[in-house]
This record gives sequence, C-alpha cells and structure tokens, in this order.
Amino acid sequence: MKTVLVTGTSGDLGYAIAKTLLAKSYRVIGLSRKVNSYIFVLESNPNYLHKEFDLIQTDQIKDLILDFQKSGEKFHGLVNNAAIAYDEIVTNANLNQLNTSFSINVFSPIMLTKYIIRNMLLNKIKGSIVHISSVSAHTGYKGLSMYASTKGALEAFSKNTAREWGEIGIRSNCVVPGFMETKMSGALTSNQKNRIYKRTSMKKDTSIESVAETVAFLISDKSISITGQNIHVDNGTI
Repeated sequence: MKTVLVTGTSGDLGYAIAKTLLAKSYRVIGLSRKVNSYIFVLESNPNYLHKEFDLIQTDQIKDLILDFQKSGEKFHGLVNNAAIAYDEIVTNANLNQLNTSFSINVFSPIMLTKYIIRNMLLNKIKGSIVHISSVSAHTGYKGLSMYASTKGALEAFSKNTAREWGEIGIRSNCVVPGFMETKMSGALTSNQKNRIYKRTSMKKDTSIESVAETVAFLISDKSISITGQNIHVDNGTI
C-alpha cells in the first residue's frame, strides 16, 4: 500500500483529498494544527494516521519527517495543501502577516518537499508531489496580491523541482483551484462570491470533489508522464 502525506486535513479541501485517496486504497498520513470533526471521521479508517503539527514551525519539519522515517515510513506522495489566507490590499501590507503567510504557504511546503524527496531517494521510490495553488496567482483579484504571491512562488518552485528530479521518476505538479465554498472563503459576502463566479465560464463555485479527484490522479501512476505542470480546476476562469 502506497503512503501519501497530506497537509491541512482539518480543512475542507484537505479532508476531501484525504478521503478520496483513502477510497482509492492509499495509506494517508495527515497533518493539521488542530483536530476537528473531519479528523475524527478520517481516523475511523484504519489506513489514516493523524499528526498534529503547525506548519509555522518550519524549523521542526526535518525532525517530523525523520521521526516518520525511523518508524519505517516510505512515502510515495506528498500533497502540500495547507495554507493561510491573507486578504488585504497591498498598501495595508503587514510584514508580520507576510512572514507568517510565506512560512506556511511557501517555506514549509519547500522543506516538506525536501525531506519527502530524500525519503523517496532512500527507498528508491518514483513518487509524486502535488502542490495546491490558487487561481489568484493567474487572475487578479482585489485584496489577494499577497496571498497570490505565495502561490506564485509555490508554482515556480514546483516547476523547477520537476526539472531537478524528473530523470529519476519523481514528479511535481500544481493543482490550481478556482474559488471553492470553504472556510477560507467564508469571509466573502454573497455579492463578492457572485462577482467572482461571474468571471468563470460555468458561473459557479469550483467543486471541491473535482479538485480532490485531480490531486488523486496526479498522485497516481495514471499521470506518470505529467510533471512540471499547473492543472487548472477553476470552472474556466476568464
């Protein structure tokens, strides 16, 4: 059974990704900084293991992965899903909030990728890494310049990771979701959401399940020739 590490499984999308992978007979190790009803549901599956971990602790990621490795874990996949929102116009940018955003949305995914790839190399595994980006990195939205910048950095990192490790069969891709009905978008009013949805070809919110299925496809060997790509799942945002 192949093992995949998924971050942010206490959130709507992370939960959907973990649930989808479990249904496809993967073993899932989930990370989140809190335990909620989603985690209780996932833990009812014997193939799910949960670890409470706050990704702001970037300097502790090495020990986290090495502890898993010491217990015999062999990782076949990584899904960097966890992220923190930052909704503010650039003239109100706050350095402390920027540091927090980049630590969670960029630096921690980079360090997780580093140590998961080392685990794959140690165990001679041709694995797959999937980063969750955002349509805001491609289409401008008022108030999302700082958040979008973290996702743009993640996409650049993913493409270059794919180039570095593709020759030995380790792949790296980004899934780029459109706006979904999640806790992260919960602060938006109905009018704000409708304006966003009108910019899509399908005029509605992006399906969380569709994003989760795309992640599962990229983790699987069915996508063995796909690497260094940004796969948009955004209802045709224009």
